[in-house]
Amino acid sequence: MSRCGSHGASPRSRAGGRFAYIWVGNSATQCPGQCAWPFHQPLYGPQTPPLVAPNGDVGVDGTVINLASMLAGAATNPFGDGFFQGPREAALEAATACPGVYATGAYPGYAGDLLTDPATGASYNAHGFHGRKFLVPALLDPSTSTCSTLV
Repeated sequence: MSRCGSHGASPRSRAGGRFAYIWVGNSATQCPGQCAWPFHQPLYGPQTPPLVAPNGDVGVDGTVINLASMLAGAATNPFGDGFFQGPREAALEAATACPGVYATGAYPGYAGDLLTDPATGASYNAHGFHGRKFLVPALLDPSTSTCSTLV
């Protein structure tokens, strides 16, 4: 199981029902070099400087990325037989098919051409409630087989 997060489904009950679930870890303490990138120094790959987290908390902002990835996977492939690429044993889902891509122009070690908060220098690509800013991953667009970003 990934330390960053995972999703799955319950076994079929006697009544025949199942439910999907998501688990997301604390990205600041559970392998931040993988789970909190690009707000933490990467564990491997190009050693580019970390970005400034939009909410001022590397752990929370990393967890938002992982939660968004898991929600996308649970929504499009809740029981392991939905939308994914590749073999079932190593499926690439909506977000995992676009690793490290958060905006156009992304490449290994570079999250893409993100928006920057002029007051804090924080990087983001999504606006939330009460002016909050977030970074969410790109998702695979099955109609074009490309990673679709918000910016």
